[in-house]
Amino acid sequence: MKRLTVAALLALLLSSGCKTVGPNFVPPPPPAPQAGYAYDGGSRAALAQGAEAQWWKAFGSPQLDSFVTRALAGNHSLAASRATLEKARERIAAVVGRKLPQIDAQARAEYERVNLAAFGFNGFGGTKIPNPEFDLYTVGGGVSYDLDLFGRNRRALEQARAEAEAQARATEAAHLVIAGRVVAQVLAIAALNDRIATERMLLSEDDRNLSLTKARKNAGAGTLVEVLSAQGQLADDRANLPGLEQQLAEGRSMLAVLLGISPAELEATDFSLNDFVLPASVPVALPSALVHKRPDILEAEARLHAAVAAVGVATAELYPNITLGASLAQASSNLGKIASSDFNGFDIFAGVTAPIFHGGTLRANKRGAEAEARSEAAQYQQVVTEAFGQVSGMLSALESDGRELSARHETVEIADRSLHLSRRSFQVGNSGILQVLDASRSYHRARLALVETRSRQYQNIARLYVATAGGWIAEGPEKPAD
Repeated sequence: MKRLTVAALLALLLSSGCKTVGPNFVPPPPPAPQAGYAYDGGSRAALAQGAEAQWWKAFGSPQLDSFVTRALAGNHSLAASRATLEKARERIAAVVGRKLPQIDAQARAEYERVNLAAFGFNGFGGTKIPNPEFDLYTVGGGVSYDLDLFGRNRRALEQARAEAEAQARATEAAHLVIAGRVVAQVLAIAALNDRIATERMLLSEDDRNLSLTKARKNAGAGTLVEVLSAQGQLADDRANLPGLEQQLAEGRSMLAVLLGISPAELEATDFSLNDFVLPASVPVALPSALVHKRPDILEAEARLHAAVAAVGVATAELYPNITLGASLAQASSNLGKIASSDFNGFDIFAGVTAPIFHGGTLRANKRGAEAEARSEAAQYQQVVTEAFGQVSGMLSALESDGRELSARHETVEIADRSLHLSRRSFQVGNSGILQVLDASRSYHRARLALVETRSRQYQNIARLYVATAGGWIAEGPEKPAD
């Protein structure tokens, strides 16, 4: 009883002096407020809050909404990421378990032979007694408790929680990326459908030009050269279709992969860019709150936290470790008497393990953990820098897209008028077919360039949604500086 009291007092004393060694994590400071993406005369916007925001609905397409929803539910990469997150959360539970007393039970049945000579007993009066043989049954259990005097287990729990947070953010980022890839693929398919439709419309124009040249030749006003030129233009434009149709098939296959289905299971995708709408307003400036919203930045911060906690774990390894415990056992050669109090035994112990010499391994582990923490800090800064650069680039691209789209519309209108006038001039005999074909080629290039610019504008807006982790809300015009 005296020993039990001493052990309890020792435990109380040591517990009151517990200290968590190693550095405490301090979140990196956010960028300065002026670290936004200001443009002269531009309006400002605030990032929309809530990771659950379904930003793709801003494009106003129920079919697109359906594709994204199906991808988030069926994509196999996302399923793997969610399983990895579950694993990380279970590791937290495992580390929490180390902070509690560890209790084990045991039972043994054995047949023993005792070597009496090993104990210096060789018999009586020269008579050797045979070594006894008997059965032995043992049941019992023990409890041990790590005082965690210097916080090794506490730092390990901190590390596990930070790693689980990092994986949760990585899973959020994976959802954001998959949604962005689905939107981009749907928009790419829509643009291909528009390009194919444009090509087919131009083939109709080529057929019309060929009919005009044939009619003029039959009337004696045209030549065979004009007919051959029109036929050559038709054949050249017709050669563009197979490549576009192949790109469309590849786009559909990629979309099916994102949905987690086979291409044969994918329904018709005959939508065009006209089936989507652009957001009512697109910002040209965003605040530095981006670092509190993008999941890849939050993941990098959590990984930095885990690395700092790992330094604490490695530091605690340099200090002594104290374990308290007790065990109780029942042992008897008669199985029927195994529960009798006459055959029990117990022990109560306190053990200390202190590192003395490990060939520099423990300090090398600590230095390695510190280097890892510095690496994660640099990675965090890099992720933040790339995020700001990405958003800034997207905002600049959208500003350029708007100006280019206006110019493309004007080019199409001019080319359309030129083609119409060239065709009328050819019909009345004031010009040749080459002028009509040149006007047709110009109109062809202008229409395709318009489709490309519109597609790029939609794609860039989708990329901006992904880069801002779900979008933005308008804040109104920026106030001028004092």
